[in-house]
Parts: sequence; structure tokens; C-alpha cells
Amino acid sequence: MIKYEVKYDNVTVLDHPLLQHKITRLRDKTTGTNEFRSLVEEIAMLMGFEALRDLPTELIDVETPIEKCQSPVIAGRKLAVVPILRAGLGMVNGILALTPTAKVGHIGLYRDEVTHEPHEYYCKLPSPIEQRTIVVTDPMLATGGSAVAAVDFIKQHGGKKIKFLCIIAAPEGIERFHKAHPDVQLYCGCVDRQLNENAYICPGLGDAGDRIFGTK
Repeated sequence: MIKYEVKYDNVTVLDHPLLQHKITRLRDKTTGTNEFRSLVEEIAMLMGFEALRDLPTELIDVETPIEKCQSPVIAGRKLAVVPILRAGLGMVNGILALTPTAKVGHIGLYRDEVTHEPHEYYCKLPSPIEQRTIVVTDPMLATGGSAVAAVDFIKQHGGKKIKFLCIIAAPEGIERFHKAHPDVQLYCGCVDRQLNENAYICPGLGDAGDRIFGTK
């Protein structure tokens, strides 16, 4: 597999061995729905740990069994996790395992089978969205159309501090995302070779939504 050369400041490829091991299990066509779903959650948690390292903190007074001290807690409005329906739902619990008080919104998009372009059918975001760090999730960044559209919608609703998490990306999707939203940090677990004629990532892992939910 060709290693992707990171060309943009807003793109981070996470290459931790545990993460890569789990992604390999996702790729295997013999991996069943239950294991696939669990792996997606575990990968999202590992990715979230890295992506959220810059969350703001503030000191509070705490009394330990030994003495009083000041210790940091997350500051500001609660995090917002916004999955792109439906596959992005598979990553939500992994993020919530790290930040269980986070609010959850949803963006519904479907892809035109001919043009491969996204169309919105649902958008519901936590309020006030402009005061939150927003983590958008979608396992696959293929053409980049859905990712770009989702971030467009969030910005139109006032969202400012946005991060995008995907498990596997295509170079074409990264290029499109960076061109549209160079101010949004993109985190991915692996960058694959290319898209095929049907806009599927190669080698990829197939249709993430179908494999998460056991549908065809």
C-alpha cells in the first residue's frame, strides 16, 4: 500500500499500530457485523483521543483524600458530535466513551447514484452550536462531497470550531475537502490508493454503512 504524503497543515493521518491493526480487521471481508461495529467504535475512540487533545481546560478546587489542590477539567460548552447519517452513527459511541456529556446532532445526506454528489435530507444540531467544539464523523472520505456539504451546513448554522474524523480516506476526497475547508482539521486513520469508477475507495473496506448495520 502506498504511504500518503501529507501535503496540508489541516490533515493528520494517525498511524498508531493499534489503530492500524483494527483498520486491517475492518478491511477483511470475512469480518462480521458485530465485530465490524465494535471495531468502528474502538477506532473512533482512539482517533478521538488524539483529535481532542486541544480541548480547553480550566482549574477547579478538588479535595483529595490527602489534601486540597487545583486540577484541570474541560472548560466551556460541551462538545458536539455530529455524525453524517447513516455510517457516521457507528463512530458516535466511541467519541461518547471519551466525553459522555457531549451533545449529539445529525446530518442526513444521500449520494446521487449517477453524479455521486450529496443531497441533504436532515440537519439537526445542538444549540448554541457556535460555542461548541464540533466533531463530525463519517467512516469513509471518498469523493469528499458529503464531508464538504456537512461542514457547509454546520458553518451556515454558526459552527466555527470543527473537526472531521474519518477512518479511511481517498486522496481525491482529501484534496476536495482541503480546497473547500482549509480551516477545518481533518483526521483519518489511513489514506488509500484511489477511487474506482463507482467512487468507492480502493482497497477500502466496502460500504461502511452496510457493514455496520448488516444491510446490503
